[in-house]
Amino acid sequence: MLLRWLSFALLVTLSAAAQAQQVVAGPMPGHSAMRAVQVWIQTDAEAEVRLAYRPVGSAGDDRVSEAVVTDAAMAHAAEIDVTGLEPGTVYEYRVLLDGTAQAADQPLRFRTQPLWQWREDPPDFSFALGSCSYVNDPPYDRPGRPYGGEYQIYDAIAETDPDFMIWLGDNVYYREVDWDSPWAMVQRFSHARQLPEMQRLLRSTHHFATWDDHDYGPNNADRSYALRDTAKAVFDAFWPNPPFSGAGGGGVMNYFEWHDAGFFLLDNRFFRSANDRVTGERTILGRDQVEWLIDALKKSNATFKFVVIGGQFINSAELFENYIALAPGERREILDRLAAEDIPGVVFLTGDRHHSVLLKMDRRGDYPLHDWTVSPLTAGPSSPRDGEGQYRVEGSLYTDRNFGRVEISGPRDDRVATLVLHDSDGEERYRYTIRANDLRSGS
Repeated sequence: MLLRWLSFALLVTLSAAAQAQQVVAGPMPGHSAMRAVQVWIQTDAEAEVRLAYRPVGSAGDDRVSEAVVTDAAMAHAAEIDVTGLEPGTVYEYRVLLDGTAQAADQPLRFRTQPLWQWREDPPDFSFALGSCSYVNDPPYDRPGRPYGGEYQIYDAIAETDPDFMIWLGDNVYYREVDWDSPWAMVQRFSHARQLPEMQRLLRSTHHFATWDDHDYGPNNADRSYALRDTAKAVFDAFWPNPPFSGAGGGGVMNYFEWHDAGFFLLDNRFFRSANDRVTGERTILGRDQVEWLIDALKKSNATFKFVVIGGQFINSAELFENYIALAPGERREILDRLAAEDIPGVVFLTGDRHHSVLLKMDRRGDYPLHDWTVSPLTAGPSSPRDGEGQYRVEGSLYTDRNFGRVEISGPRDDRVATLVLHDSDGEERYRYTIRANDLRSGS
């Protein structure tokens, strides 16, 4: 009997060994510098992860990254720093788990930023964007018709072959069962990230993200949320953003460049006062973040300066969580300081509203400000309320699930940003062009 038991135990052990750890989400390239790249990955159990990589078409031997060990604290999610790369190069790579190469159902590649400055015109590129990504989870969803759907949108985005994607917030939706449990918050991110329909998109391009209330905490959450530091730690564990912060002191604000465009990722939750406060300063970004934004915009030489924030900025209707409804003084200050500092090239990219629309604010003696809201990816769509049309560009409103794409093209002295909206099947629904030369005072 003992021999039989030992034989059975050995069989179980060998079986477990044969069922080696696997990749369950990703790998997903994130921040790309000229000589370094971050890649995110999630495994089904603790594993030592390395990447074996080389330039596409190279006949040389693979280089291997430093090892990262995934652990249960963040559902075995990890980021690998790949360094010592060369600028402007596309690399192909394999994932090694505990030394064993993993099969992949598509080519795995990442790219470094090119060294174009002082040498040539900035290269053309494109990026995708969207917000409000809801993945159904019936045991914990509200009863009735499922809120999420049309997951084919992720393949449709991949088909457009963007150089990277920006997730504009509400990238997952915490439910009531998640708000008061760090473990449950990690599981919510993990559940959404492992959606099969999302894997091709995760692997095929680079990704950057900011957040809004639903991937920060409860609905309409603010700085009083007790788990805000935990929320940031979970967010950082699942998004390989640049490995540095903007204003400091918490939050997920960040900055990155892609060729000649700058992207200012703002945090509209970590520092914000409660929506219904009637005393004290009413704020969304907070003093330190406003000062960082003005400094960073003023310092930047980017042709287009894309200000990325989870909720609409320009909308003039005092409704919902529109900036003007919650922090009108802060909104006015930012507008005044953009004008006073004579900062060219500013375009807002926003999410949250469950419909897509382009807003354009004409300013006396200055160039117009654009605010392109792109939403929702897979959450339920909705329409704007009466009174929200003051700055709406005719024909830009779209009230079904969608994603956006921005194409940057043209010579250094005449760069153009083309905004293209696609439905969940990838069909083009709207197109609008902004010339960088028109985003200067007196233009």
